[in-house]
Amino acid sequence: MPITKSAKKAFRQSKKRNVQNTKRKETYKKLVTRYRKLVVGKKIEDAQKMLPDIYQALDKAAKTNVIAKNKAARTKSRIAKLTAKK
Repeated sequence: MPITKSAKKAFRQSKKRNVQNTKRKETYKKLVTRYRKLVVGKKIEDAQKMLPDIYQALDKAAKTNVIAKNKAARTKSRIAKLTAKK
């Protein structure tokens, strides 16, 4: 456990940030999973309606350094390709 005052504060901050980062990561992962299920289920219109939400979640995760910018871009590209194929 941290001993100094600054280490205690850093520990509190890291716990809080970990919760936020985990929530952001889970959010975009759940959205992408639901999107892929819709595409496999041939519900392309419903899937396309989800795209702005997915893009927003990915951009937010990249902006806050939860994931890398290129990972966000790569993921957006791949999910956009899925609907283009169908």
